[in-house]
Amino acid sequence: MTMGTASTMTSATEALGLTLPGFSSIPAADSRHAQYASLTGQRIVEMVWTDQKPSDILTAKSFDNAVTTVLAMSGSTNAIVHLVAVARRAGIDLTTARFDELARVTPVLGNIRPAGQYLMEDFYYAGGLRALLVELAELIDGTQMTVNGKTLGENIAGAQIFDDDVIRKRGNPLVERDGLAVLTGNLAPDGAVIEPAAMEPHLLRHRGPAVVFMDYNDMAARIDSEELDVSADSVIVLQHAGPVGAPGMPEWGQLPIPQKLLKQGVRDMLRISDARMSGTSYGACVLHVAPESFVGGPLALVKDGDIIELDVAARRLQLDVGDQELAARKEAWKAPKRPFERGFGVMHQLHVTQANKGCDFDFLEERLATSPEAGRDEPEIH
Repeated sequence: MTMGTASTMTSATEALGLTLPGFSSIPAADSRHAQYASLTGQRIVEMVWTDQKPSDILTAKSFDNAVTTVLAMSGSTNAIVHLVAVARRAGIDLTTARFDELARVTPVLGNIRPAGQYLMEDFYYAGGLRALLVELAELIDGTQMTVNGKTLGENIAGAQIFDDDVIRKRGNPLVERDGLAVLTGNLAPDGAVIEPAAMEPHLLRHRGPAVVFMDYNDMAARIDSEELDVSADSVIVLQHAGPVGAPGMPEWGQLPIPQKLLKQGVRDMLRISDARMSGTSYGACVLHVAPESFVGGPLALVKDGDIIELDVAARRLQLDVGDQELAARKEAWKAPKRPFERGFGVMHQLHVTQANKGCDFDFLEERLATSPEAGRDEPEIH
């Protein structure tokens, strides 16, 4: 039963096969949600009698369907963390690299915010998710089973687009491909994420000096200071905003543009953090940097004035500092004091995974057959 407001994940969950078909894009206030709740409860009881489980539905191909759906809608980057975590719970090694592979061949057809101009309510009346999936054609594997006992292909058969400006045809996409991009480089060895469709095109390839904030409080205190040494070419860097460091990887990723630049008419600039960002946000915001700064990832080593290079086409995020200097900085780096000394907070800090692995507890993952860590000892719980 979907919660009605998180449109990216409700759509991804339906494409994954875990919700009854046709309800994910219904407007939140629609009275049919009560009917949906009743039908969902009925179907759950039926599934108990037939012993149908999520593990009977979740496959690598069904996750590809969910990822492709997110990409075609230019959905929230939060979906990456959520879907990776769900997949790893199911023992499926869904990687951020797979998101990037699918992004290279998936057009953005949903002309809905933040990349487009319409709302989810418009999306529903234009044909909704089923129509979008039909238009994606061979990019969706319709043979995958769903919770109602039918295949995804059977569930979407006959759906039509009623407004081809809201749900674009394949021949007229909002964006031809690359609705999101997974970046790597010496600043993000395990990856980082950006939405090219939600940023100013002139920033797709950019070099500029870093303006570093050590945490959210530091940023809040200094970002609007007239004395801040910052220009439109600068790269704003926020540290200690990840799953361990914040803690909890909050939605701080749409870092503010300094007031003095806003007064000059600057509306977008390159911003980098190990945080997340709301699905309704936009801008040249690099997110989910892994490993995060709090655990000693390279983001922790960035200093004011360091040159950072972003090249979305090349999928590169690079700190223009020599290996020897970075090694010296790492040697001098001291781990921050952990904020918790006991209880759930300590368990979280010791066992939460990084963004590229879903920010889940490592001891809740199923063994991944393709993982080099398969067969490792159970983690010790402190």
